[in-house]
Amino acid sequence: MQIFKKLFTYYLGMIALFFVGRLVLFIWQFDRFADTKNLWLSFVYGLKMDTMVASILLIVPLIVLSFSPTALRKVANLFLRLYFVSVFAFLIYMENATFPFFKQYDVRPNFKFVEYLEYPKEVFGMLIADFKLPLFIAFTMMGLFVWWFMRRSKESFSSILSLPWLKRAVWFLPIALLLFIGIRSSFGHRAANISDAMYSSNRILNEVTKNSLYAVGYAIYANKHFASKTIKLYGKMNPEEALERMQKVLKIHGNDLKSKSPFRRIEKTHFATTKKKNLVIFLQESLGYQFVSPEITPELMKLKKQGIWFDEAYSNGTRSVRGIAGSAAGFLAVPGKGVVKRSKSQNDFFTFAQLLKPLGYHTMFLYGGEAHFDNMRSWFLGNGVDEVVEQKDFIHPAYVATWGASDEDLVKKGNEKFSKLYTEGKPFAAMMFSSSNHSPFDIPKGRIDEVDKGTNSVNNAVKYADYAIGLFFKEAKKQAYYKDTIFVVIADHNIRVYGDDVVPVNMFHIPALIIGGGVEPKFYNKLASQPDVLATALDYLGKDFSYPILGKSIFSDTKAEVNLMQFNDNYALRIGDKVAVVRPREKPQTFKYEKEHLVEVAHDAELEKDALAFVIGLNYLYDKQLYR
Repeated sequence: MQIFKKLFTYYLGMIALFFVGRLVLFIWQFDRFADTKNLWLSFVYGLKMDTMVASILLIVPLIVLSFSPTALRKVANLFLRLYFVSVFAFLIYMENATFPFFKQYDVRPNFKFVEYLEYPKEVFGMLIADFKLPLFIAFTMMGLFVWWFMRRSKESFSSILSLPWLKRAVWFLPIALLLFIGIRSSFGHRAANISDAMYSSNRILNEVTKNSLYAVGYAIYANKHFASKTIKLYGKMNPEEALERMQKVLKIHGNDLKSKSPFRRIEKTHFATTKKKNLVIFLQESLGYQFVSPEITPELMKLKKQGIWFDEAYSNGTRSVRGIAGSAAGFLAVPGKGVVKRSKSQNDFFTFAQLLKPLGYHTMFLYGGEAHFDNMRSWFLGNGVDEVVEQKDFIHPAYVATWGASDEDLVKKGNEKFSKLYTEGKPFAAMMFSSSNHSPFDIPKGRIDEVDKGTNSVNNAVKYADYAIGLFFKEAKKQAYYKDTIFVVIADHNIRVYGDDVVPVNMFHIPALIIGGGVEPKFYNKLASQPDVLATALDYLGKDFSYPILGKSIFSDTKAEVNLMQFNDNYALRIGDKVAVVRPREKPQTFKYEKEHLVEVAHDAELEKDALAFVIGLNYLYDKQLYR
């Protein structure tokens, strides 16, 4: 019990330190979120962040207190004193450093905090020159704390360490369990992460809610874990040549390659109007084209005759984060983890929301599950989205599955939100993301005539997702907002991408549809990417836009028939029916795509270089933060 009391005392000390830091930041920035609701939740969610950090920092002391031999109690006592004085001194430094960093970058410390430490001369020279007073205050506080702590803690742990080893060891498991709960800070099937701090639509309030040490640690982890270390293994190419080749292949003539946004250009609309048309993108989880049939997707089969049906649309990856980036940002798959989860794309990364918000649009992301999954909440709120609707916002949902509120609850909520905004005279742009078509495929009973009777199967889940699509449009067409809204229905990726080919191109085939007021039915059977679909939908809004989308409207005379697909570490660039594949540590290959398979043909050196250019160029755009 003594071990628990001692560790709990230090836990409270850390929490108190974090609380004071957050409170001062809260007061300092109060004017920027004074009108926001539920301000007090910043401290509740902040406590969760703080508990995660404190629990991690208490693991080592628990091990030492539980298992140190009695004969080494003096050594263990000294170690723990030095450990805690170092930890608290560092935490004092981090809380102090938060304020000048926030003033400089308008965020809590993140990867920028450590990014340039490899240049110590320049960094420390800058710190000493520009931050004398903050450094003086921080080191003064640290020094006073060290002096006070070392005087007061001489025999702090001796009484516990003098107890028999067995009496101490029996407390290890129960306390370790408590620390595990604290580190996880969630009883759900997903552990808490930094997205849990993103509870508000106000970015500044979310920054206040975060914990600085956790934010830096997460950024370092994300950068190291998700960084594209394998880039050099694909081959060598100058970034400028890579970007030039990308522009040529995509037929995009953007800014100067050395500009802050090389692909940004003005795209003239083909449907000019003075109205502010709304945009709704309904992203479908794992809806591969092979499911599109009268038996499994009867609602989609009806709708395809009422709008633009993209019969040859392809996803750019195999994970939801790739589909989100492609459909919401018009970006393609970077090597490593997707941009939705990576640190350098959490702010100032182009999205449809970032484009339309300055024009007075209310921007939203709606998801039946927990939006912190895959870092979606953080990414959307950091890149133009005003409001995130997630599982906690569904009151008395009709059905809650493993992944959250059902698709029928999602479309009901969407129609409610859109109708209300339209009635208020507010234009809106939203992405809804379905979740029912995901293993274990648990869906509400009695909604569909099951394809596979009595089982939780992918066919049944897809048919239920299709049912929800039909339900959404059936209700939307009754609403006044429908005639002034452009709708997109598109899949993020296929349910499972597999095959014998080095890149199974056929498994990237997805359905895509644009429908709504003013959209004439059209069957488009040329190659299209997720960025192409986004660009086409924006074209229908009737305004000339400046954006960096890596695709073009199908009504553009210069739209290219091109797709880039990522399959594990392999990249396939398809232009027409010719495909170049690049892989780490392997020679590039050229194929012809026929009968849904790749047939190897003679090397097309230029096409293979173009494929390499996309790998290097996309990584460069992300790494240098040039997609804006």
